[in-house]
Amino acid sequence: MKTYEDLAGDGGSNIISQVVSQREKLSARLAKIKHKVALMSGKGGVGKSSITANIAACLVDQGYSVGILDADLNGPCIGNLLGVGCEQKLVIDDDGIDPGEGALGIKIMSMDMLLLSPDAPVMWTDDAEATSTWVSTMESTALRELLADTNWGELDYLLIDMPPGSDRMDNIRDLIPELAGVVEITIPSQLSQYIVSKSITKNNRMGVPIIGLIENMATYVCPHCNQEGKLFEGQDAEKLSSQKGINYIGKIPFDTRISRKTDSGSLFYTENKDSVTGKAIASVVDAIIKFIEDKSN
Repeated sequence: MKTYEDLAGDGGSNIISQVVSQREKLSARLAKIKHKVALMSGKGGVGKSSITANIAACLVDQGYSVGILDADLNGPCIGNLLGVGCEQKLVIDDDGIDPGEGALGIKIMSMDMLLLSPDAPVMWTDDAEATSTWVSTMESTALRELLADTNWGELDYLLIDMPPGSDRMDNIRDLIPELAGVVEITIPSQLSQYIVSKSITKNNRMGVPIIGLIENMATYVCPHCNQEGKLFEGQDAEKLSSQKGINYIGKIPFDTRISRKTDSGSLFYTENKDSVTGKAIASVVDAIIKFIEDKSN
């Protein structure tokens, strides 16, 4: 009986050529996308997906073509925010899968679009005893396929909406070595900043370019008088960015309208760009564009 060590090459599985082919396809897809930007936070619940969606809307408003990869495979919500779900049928041809088209023509790929119903959970295996390592491997493979098999076409920006946890950046950095940078998102609470601080430290050690820190829900905006008030107790995130030596690219006030469906099916920024929160989003986008332009020069 032969052991693994006795086999010559890959034992006839052709696995090496399959991996090479997948990497070549991924590289070809990404080559058509000018800038890839990840938006992340070590902690969940900081409004990262809403910020991602509205940054995309602002970029479109400035004339850029934009796509969003929902990298939160187990808790996808970008599709819902932009009006794309499992009811939008995917078109598959020899060139791959056409992404969904959300509000403002933003291209989207999300696990939400692959589920049988809106409330269906993502189940990686029926085996209750499956190890976390095996599940993690399946997640990494799925993320690679979402990137490589999606026919993104030519885009100015691909925004990657990251799941909570700084460990997920390892996969993205491996898949997208030419990542333009990462935007870290926090809220003023001490707990959020404690966890986001760890994410910033890890990205610095990995050599991942950090575009800057956004302080979301920095204040709240009264829907009646447009006055701002304090929402959370905690350290000013500008102090955290200074301690970590990264850019502080803006604070975004919480507006109750940001999570609502608009009458036109569009996004908050599109219909409220002149609001306090809308102007803050535009300022953040300007900072992201400037970072990328400065890096290119």
